Amino acid sequence: MMDSVSVFSDHICQLGEGPSYDPGTDTLFWFDIVNGKLLEKPLAGALKIHDLGVMASAIAVIDDARQLIATEIGLQVRDVATGRLTLHTPIEADNPLTRSNDSRVHPCGALWTGTMGKDEGKGAGAIYWFFKGELRRLFSDITVSNSICFSDDGTIAYYTDTATGLLMRVACDPATGLPTGEPNIFVDHRSQKGYVDGSVVDRDGVLWNAVWGGKAVKAYSPDGMLLREIPMPVTQPSCPAFVGPNADRLAVTSAWKG
Repeated sequence: MMDSVSVFSDHICQLGEGPSYDPGTDTLFWFDIVNGKLLEKPLAGALKIHDLGVMASAIAVIDDARQLIATEIGLQVRDVATGRLTLHTPIEADNPLTRSNDSRVHPCGALWTGTMGKDEGKGAGAIYWFFKGELRRLFSDITVSNSICFSDDGTIAYYTDTATGLLMRVACDPATGLPTGEPNIFVDHRSQKGYVDGSVVDRDGVLWNAVWGGKAVKAYSPDGMLLREIPMPVTQPSCPAFVGPNADRLAVTSAWKG
């Protein structure tokens, strides 16, 4: 059976990232990071573009009226009705040289969120854990934080520093989303075309990775074996997310930057 790839939205993003599906409204959200835009499109509806006025890269639903957004100054709460942003938790807000990048919610509700240098400065970023009002830095010296995702049972976390070409895996406490051991290499992509970018894990534990500069999405088994490679009609696919009531379709953001 051939994979079917089609255009969900023809809006061109300079740096499309952070796709997130809201099953409550059957809507996909994503960002054009460097232009400060939040894009919103029901799977069977029209596109809306919101000007945030700040670089932002990830979104999570709090309730029907509020969303949590990772921005260049930290975690901000967005009022859905008015679009107003209110700072909730500063993250590197005193550093104008960094911004948010990849983030994802752990099954327990904890948020892992990554930062990076706006000029991709070596080691300028980090990956943080946020849960019940507490913020901790998990990993430092990150150049481009990416691929943050989790196994369905919350016992495994994945992440990468795209600059290294290594997808990492670390055991987690399913109750808190905190690492319980040292990270180890899940996939070594250094000899392959392109760079590991965003990832998501399906219900079978398969990790789907967007290959920036590689025109592909690759699927890896839980033990790191390459299972599939889906060619993409874009040079810079950036991040995947499962969408639909059965989570059986994959939405992939892309960028013309780079």
